[in-house]
Amino acid sequence: MMLATLVQTTRPAFLLLALSVTALAAALAFSAGVPMTWWLVALVTLGAVIAHACVNVLNEVDDARSGLDALTERTPFSGGSGALQARPRALNAAAALGLGLLALVIAIGLYFIYLRGWGLFPLGLLGVVLVVAYTPMLTRLPWLCLIAPGLGFGPLMVLGSYYVLTGSYSGVAFATSFIPFFLVNNLLLLNQFPDAKADVQVGRRNLLIATSPAVALRVFQAFLVAPYVLLVALVGVGVLPVWALLGLVSLVVAIPLYRGVNTLQSPSNIPHALLGQNVVVNLSMPALIAVGLLMA
Repeated sequence: MMLATLVQTTRPAFLLLALSVTALAAALAFSAGVPMTWWLVALVTLGAVIAHACVNVLNEVDDARSGLDALTERTPFSGGSGALQARPRALNAAAALGLGLLALVIAIGLYFIYLRGWGLFPLGLLGVVLVVAYTPMLTRLPWLCLIAPGLGFGPLMVLGSYYVLTGSYSGVAFATSFIPFFLVNNLLLLNQFPDAKADVQVGRRNLLIATSPAVALRVFQAFLVAPYVLLVALVGVGVLPVWALLGLVSLVVAIPLYRGVNTLQSPSNIPHALLGQNVVVNLSMPALIAVGLLMA
């Protein structure tokens, strides 16, 4: 029972995002002509998944201690897993799990530095700071709260993974990393709507709270358009191969999502269908681009 609760605090279904983003990084390395070392790809992917799980667990622990999760109206996409509310006695074990996962992430990062050199250190250090500071600190700073998720899953995860796989940085990888940057920022931004009232009660101050639902939704729409414009531009100037446009297939979901947000009558009551479409866009676009790069 305790083990099941701890697994729940990692929010397993959400860990697919790390798989999609690392697949994009690996495909960029393959596209650059770097021979794939599959055990290294697997270790990079494992490190990314553990880092994501660590953030989730620490977030669950912090929200349980602050009382936030007891105030939220839980949805499949927001409000936490509910694991620690169902089993409060697991709180200390969950906190230990979060710290253990953090230690494991740091250990894997140090191995990568040993393998590839100190060029990876700045990204790794910033990544650890984001993991530790996101829930207790960055959720109270509107603009940093907005971009921190995308920074973690975009430039940090894509560039870091690419560096480990190739031993160098790349302008192509850096530019492409802004596709998940915009997508993941939007993932957290839209999920904040159902939790807004509860967030205010525990002192959070994200973009939605600091401005208004109208402003937050306009930012969301701009961030939803941006990765598609960027993808077309990168292919148009020859930075990415034409096959990368396979990522545009995700427009099948992104267009209804954009329209749905645009016609919302009550932004405080966003339909679960829109939250689900947002998740699908986040998972599918990087994965489809990765498939396109492998086909090129």
